[in-house]
Amino acid sequence: MKSIFLAPLLIALSSVALAGPTCNVPQEKWMKEADFKKSIEAQGYQIKTFKVSKGKCYEIYGTDKAGKKVEIYFDPATGVPMESK
Repeated sequence: MKSIFLAPLLIALSSVALAGPTCNVPQEKWMKEADFKKSIEAQGYQIKTFKVSKGKCYEIYGTDKAGKKVEIYFDPATGVPMESK
């Protein structure tokens, strides 16, 4: 009986844990997407997918300079990495 109640709780907690960081930066202070992408590519990243996350951070999927797959969240104002998966 306990497992019936615990399963939804664990599912809810795991979805929260999988969510990325939250960037509390006013949009008028964000780097332009083109400038951000150029900066990231200059660091050796290849961007396959770029998007704004639910937490209002810049998020990329692609590869690093070693060719390793990456998913990274960045502060949209500074371009500083916030979290990597």
